[in-house]
Amino acid sequence: VAMLVGVLIGGIARLTVTDLTLFSFSPEFFFFVLLPPIIFEAGYSLEKKQFFENIGAICLFAFGGTIISAFVVGMLTFWFAQLGIIHHVDKNNPMEALLFGSLISAVDPVATLSIMGSPELQCDNLLYSLVFGESVLNDAVAIVLFKTFHKYYDPEGPEFNRSVIPHALFSFLSMTVLSILVGATLGLLVSYIYRHTTLSDFPKLEASLLFLFCYCCYATAEAIQLSGIMALFFNGIVLSHYNSYNLSNTAQVTTEQFFATLAVTMETIVFLYMGMCVFTGRFKNWDVVFAFMGLLFCLIGRAMNIFPISWIANCCRRRGENKISLKMQCVLWFAGLRGAIAFALSMNMPGPNSDSYATATLFICMFTTIVCGGFTEPMLSHFGMKSGAENDDNDGTFLGIDDLLVVESSFARRVSESIHEKYSRFWRNLDENYMKELFGGAQHQQSIGLSSRSYELGLADENRDDYE
Repeated sequence: VAMLVGVLIGGIARLTVTDLTLFSFSPEFFFFVLLPPIIFEAGYSLEKKQFFENIGAICLFAFGGTIISAFVVGMLTFWFAQLGIIHHVDKNNPMEALLFGSLISAVDPVATLSIMGSPELQCDNLLYSLVFGESVLNDAVAIVLFKTFHKYYDPEGPEFNRSVIPHALFSFLSMTVLSILVGATLGLLVSYIYRHTTLSDFPKLEASLLFLFCYCCYATAEAIQLSGIMALFFNGIVLSHYNSYNLSNTAQVTTEQFFATLAVTMETIVFLYMGMCVFTGRFKNWDVVFAFMGLLFCLIGRAMNIFPISWIANCCRRRGENKISLKMQCVLWFAGLRGAIAFALSMNMPGPNSDSYATATLFICMFTTIVCGGFTEPMLSHFGMKSGAENDDNDGTFLGIDDLLVVESSFARRVSESIHEKYSRFWRNLDENYMKELFGGAQHQQSIGLSSRSYELGLADENRDDYE
């Protein structure tokens, strides 16, 4: 709705206003003002149990799936340009097309959270966890991948060296790991400060400082050429796990409501600006063929990462409710909504063909958000992906291909479950005995111990009464 309202406002502004600067989409304003509150709130309010129970599949979709989709879309764009079907695309250097593939592979959390997270849809918990986790990590991965390819692309030099791609992928992986470490480290530092000071005696101060610390995390990561989005998301997770217990009751309620309200406001502004860009964007080249072919390439790239990666994930997952069924895979493929992040990156495309990429991206974003987003509820109903709905893949309508193949992967499943169990036990011990003592958090072990002790004392009192 906000996007359609933005289209209307943009059309009126185009007819009545001479200077359209205020109504134009600014990538800098988006990345440094609008996006950080949305990403931080997503990490801060994250359902950590669901997220980390499916962390393996989410990382496969977010990292492996984004890379697959970027290369599929990018190379299809480059090959079709060489065949002469698509114009206004560099036919000599595939790095420009790979830049487009990386930016258009960003499954936007703004659109996904607004549509899939709606209480009226009653989306299946496992499906929502996968879509949400993928979208939040995927956009950060796409931004890092875009920045990495951008370093190795020279519009003036048509020659292309294939050895650049392995270097670019290594740079991408190192930037991702370092961004996560920066976000988690700064989150632990903030938690330590709140844990060992008396900030909780000043609710207004602790709430305002928390907001400034969060923006400091984003700015720090960007200043050292890392991904502020990736750092901020994991910063929000760490602060939610540890620091939320260090806040006073007043500050806990204030920060949760403030961040949620700010995120919703920013989401609305993002959709408004995207809609206004239809009329206020100063684009010189509108390539209709490229726009429709780009949409087709996105669907192909999405299919080539969702279905194979789901099969790989199922090889290591317990069967039954935890399995990613074929119906769920179809909904995951359909739910690849593109949004403001892809469009903002397209506004930073280098080279003489930047307008063609920006207009194609805007068309894809609006189509997936309005059309695919509008058909999300019927898709969930048709495939039985609503909470409490029957989900039977053996009804004859769908025959899950994974059912024929996962049978042979019991060894992989046993290995993954063994690793998961050992890791979970190690992390619980470390978290309860050391991390929460330093940084704060709910002391589960302590409460369990007190309950057990009370129960034992109660039994002793009953035995003593019986004896007397």
